[in-house]
Amino acid sequence: MPITYEHDKGTLTIKLAGRLDFAKHQSFCDAYSSQAPDSVHHYILDMRDLTYLDSSALGMLLLLKDFASKSAKISMINCSKDVGKIFEIANFQQLFEIENLRE
Repeated sequence: MPITYEHDKGTLTIKLAGRLDFAKHQSFCDAYSSQAPDSVHHYILDMRDLTYLDSSALGMLLLLKDFASKSAKISMINCSKDVGKIFEIANFQQLFEIENLRE
């Protein structure tokens, strides 16, 4: 499934579906770099339809953090409990807001 995104009033929402792995690296980077970092104050990663992520996906999330302006907020929403556990093990709650964990 493709990565989709929409930009509205300083918020960039990126919807992730299926697998997030190295094969999606370019489309993920294209999604967030399509907007100038100064025009985005809040990045929302909607993971409702995400079924899998690997270590390269964690690296891609760190690249987004580096790309975003220092004042930008990055939220991950609708994470499955399995994905939330991966973020917990990687200590990502220190870097990102992780909300709405689901079964």
